[in-house]
Amino acid sequence: MTEQTPSGAGMDDRGGASYAAAGVDIEAGDRAVELFAPLARKATRPEVQGGLGGFAGLFALKGGYREPVLASSTDGVGTKLAVAQAMDKHDTVGLDLVAMVVDDLVVCGAEPLFLQDYIAVGKVVPERVAQIVSGIAEGCIQAGCALLGGETAEHPGLMEDDHYDISATGVGVVEADAVLGPDRVRPGDVVIAMGSSGLHSNGYSLARKVLLDIDRMSLAGHVEEFGRTLGEELLEPTKIYAKDCLALVAETDVRTFAHVTGGGLAGNLSRVVPAGLVAELDRGTWNPAPVFKLIAQRGRVERAEMEKTFNMGVGMVAVVAPEDADRALAVLTARHIACWTLGTVKKAKDDDADRVTLEGEHPRF
Repeated sequence: MTEQTPSGAGMDDRGGASYAAAGVDIEAGDRAVELFAPLARKATRPEVQGGLGGFAGLFALKGGYREPVLASSTDGVGTKLAVAQAMDKHDTVGLDLVAMVVDDLVVCGAEPLFLQDYIAVGKVVPERVAQIVSGIAEGCIQAGCALLGGETAEHPGLMEDDHYDISATGVGVVEADAVLGPDRVRPGDVVIAMGSSGLHSNGYSLARKVLLDIDRMSLAGHVEEFGRTLGEELLEPTKIYAKDCLALVAETDVRTFAHVTGGGLAGNLSRVVPAGLVAELDRGTWNPAPVFKLIAQRGRVERAEMEKTFNMGVGMVAVVAPEDADRALAVLTARHIACWTLGTVKKAKDDDADRVTLEGEHPRF
């Protein structure tokens, strides 16, 4: 499941060139595998064939699909990693990674099947790599998919020793006649919001600029509005909605979903609202978490900039048939998901109109 990638040559104690002297420690990589292998094995499904250590992960597509369509998504965590590295806390960013991938897959109605990760490090520290993978494995368990394989690459000279970056690709499956999307959206449909767990994994360049550079807040400092330290707030893992969305599909007439990531609520919902329609949303239906208000106030960030950078408290959106709106809210509430009616879909006055509008004001924001 891991392989150390060549990155140059160095000299050993006898004056000869060696991989280790160049900065690539294969033994450390092997030790990392030993540490995270038991964690990875827990994130599996019955369709997984073979074990760790192969050149490719094998997954037997089963289940009696009539006309299966495979869906694929690739993503990373971004500069939220800088917070994890500054705090030397690495067991939650794997959850973020899984969320960013599987919650994109489920937008079209696909069930996540498996995920493969890529971890690039300046220097392999086995315990740190194991912490990262522990989060990825836990995220896969929460999403119901398998951690099928991955790669850990050591890049001395390219990355600083304590730095790393992570990404992943996930694959899901959906029946061809069950693919969700804008073609299913109709006037009168109801837009339902699912609350976020915080910033999730977007907008951290702006958040860090405002809170750490401009306002010079300490990651270790307690923030009364949060009831915990700034660092703990910023490292709150991204909510994984995959199973909740699939439960909603099973019990209600879902037209489509929108995963709210970079670009904000309007930017992402616009991607699944067809021309000729508009989703009219009401800010008065929810109050963003304190972290959003803190960033806006301390950085004097205008509302338009906040709304196109951050999720503002809405992590996932479902567009459902009007007759199923109450049922959808009940399903999500039973699954302990904060949810509410966000707005409705209407006919637009013209095809060039904005496909999403936000009206009103957030209470207490």
